[in-house]
Amino acid sequence: LTEQKARKYAVIENEFGSVGVDDQLVRNKFKDEEDVVEMNNGCICCTVRGDLIKTLKRIQKLIVGGKKLDGVIIETTGMADPAPVAQTFFADDDVASAFRIDGIITVVDCKWIVERLKEEKQGENEAVEQVAFADVLLLNKTDLVDKKRLEEVKKQVRVLNSEAKMIETKYSRVDLGEVMDIGGFSLDKVLQKDEEFVNFDQEHEHDNSVSSCGFTLDGELDMGRFNKFIQKMMVEKGVDLYRSKGVVAIEGMAKKFVFQAVHMLFGGEPTVDWKRGEKRTSRFVFIGKNLNPKEIKKDAEACIAKSSDQAAAEEQFAFAGSGDGYKA
Repeated sequence: LTEQKARKYAVIENEFGSVGVDDQLVRNKFKDEEDVVEMNNGCICCTVRGDLIKTLKRIQKLIVGGKKLDGVIIETTGMADPAPVAQTFFADDDVASAFRIDGIITVVDCKWIVERLKEEKQGENEAVEQVAFADVLLLNKTDLVDKKRLEEVKKQVRVLNSEAKMIETKYSRVDLGEVMDIGGFSLDKVLQKDEEFVNFDQEHEHDNSVSSCGFTLDGELDMGRFNKFIQKMMVEKGVDLYRSKGVVAIEGMAKKFVFQAVHMLFGGEPTVDWKRGEKRTSRFVFIGKNLNPKEIKKDAEACIAKSSDQAAAEEQFAFAGSGDGYKA
């Protein structure tokens, strides 16, 4: 989206929990607020599926009203089963007549995907569903695995999906032409694999042990205490943490600090400046198994700065974590 200017897309951003982070990051790339729609507090494949239909109809009205859009990009939560999302485009007549599915893109984390595919869950294994239903598979973080591991990933993925195009990537960087306007989705092919695809009464069952913990803190955070909080989360909860992300206000830092992590792989950097008069808040989202939201929020609240005479944080900020350089 940031590397091309000729085309214009609307983005629907889905967050598993009640607090969103990704929408803030995406909005920085768009001039028009209406081009980014955030859908919180539920998975787009089930809980807020009705909201998706309403959002698509709203976008269609904008197009009819003269707004130029070349397409709609839907980023689901990592907990989503893509099949029910795709069903949405056939279940509602208005949506079906206005939109078509171009392709389903799945980003595969080469560092962790083998473990995720083998994981036994109370409900569906979303990783399996996402790989199996994809038209294009982006094999990401190839720089964090050796050739043997990469070949194992390819083998496991091919067992589930023998037809999808595989593209090896680092930092999810890919030519737009590889993932947009690909004409990858075919209803006929889907029906050959799953005759029940057009059964719109099916329900997606999530693993109840997996939850999202999201919250917002007012004020700036002390750099040292924030470091210790993140280190504690990575060390004590890392194995069960599928995803961690946040936009943080650090005392003495002029820019918003954005961090993202998968299990124990952490990455973060200062991004855009806080606007003049903008309220400085920190937003956190943690998705994983057996999380204790009250405990996590209490530990985060202990990071709130008590004074504002700290030296420039940009020069001092250093995370003593994995060092693996994860960056989404």
